[in-house]
Amino acid sequence: MDTTLITFLLLAAVAIIVLSVFFTFVPVMLWISALASGVRIGIITLVAMRLRRVIPSRIVNPMIKATKAGLDLTINQLESHFLAGGNVDRVVNALIAAHRANIHLEFARAAAIDLAGRDVLQAVQMSVNPRVIETPTVSAVAKDGIEVKVIARVTVRANIDRLVGGAGEETIIARVGEGIVTTVGSSNSHKDVLENPDLISRTVLGKGLDAGTAFEILSIDIADVDVGKNIGAQLQTEQAEADKQIAQAKAEERRAMAVALEQEMNARVVEMKAKVVEAESQVPQAMADALREGKIGVMDYMNLKNIEADTQMRAGLGKMNNPDKNSGDA
Repeated sequence: MDTTLITFLLLAAVAIIVLSVFFTFVPVMLWISALASGVRIGIITLVAMRLRRVIPSRIVNPMIKATKAGLDLTINQLESHFLAGGNVDRVVNALIAAHRANIHLEFARAAAIDLAGRDVLQAVQMSVNPRVIETPTVSAVAKDGIEVKVIARVTVRANIDRLVGGAGEETIIARVGEGIVTTVGSSNSHKDVLENPDLISRTVLGKGLDAGTAFEILSIDIADVDVGKNIGAQLQTEQAEADKQIAQAKAEERRAMAVALEQEMNARVVEMKAKVVEAESQVPQAMADALREGKIGVMDYMNLKNIEADTQMRAGLGKMNNPDKNSGDA
């Protein structure tokens, strides 16, 4: 009796373990939920998903939502998108939202958008409800040199056909900023921009800035226009200061050249005086040599001395007769 009870308990324990492993590996409850929702899927298919390392709930639950929404999808489509690394639940939600909004969106395109890294559900919602993008403050200068600061609001709608490979919001903002700078820069006066700010929106909108982007621009509205600095006057002031510094540099260069020339002339004068002094120092020696060699006589030497004394006397008399000149020389 005891042996029979032990055997029964062991068999019951083994059965419980086997059933636990079976229900863990085979999602029976998920299969029942799918059948109750009208999704025809075999239990073997669910087991095969386990073998392919696919989480069955990630496939079956979105399939149930798609079936209830009236979408014609297959298990293979959802499973292949899951194996490719996509978000099956988000793609199905986007397809349901597009179907409700009467937007034509195929599963292949939605899967491609999702695999490209974009939020396909947000794109569908943005197609139904356009989004407003506000640009940062854009500074531009009119022809009269006055700076104009502009803030624009761009209303865009997602273009599902261009989501794959299309440029993003940064490109839209950059193109709008470029259009604002071009429009303000071509205006003769900043007053024209202040009086007609819609001139900016009309000009920018007419440039087709949404080409090659993932969005369609619906409108461009000018939110704020302010007057900035007088850039023209500031540039003229800086140019005048630069010209002044150039003129000062050239004047300093000329002064340096004049000083150098004066120093050179002074050096030459000093050199000439040195030569004169040297020559004068050689005169007595030459006179002595001439006297010794008999080239001149004593009377010739005395006449030369008389001439020198007479010259010095005449110079002294000249100074006495011209006291003003003497004081001025002093």
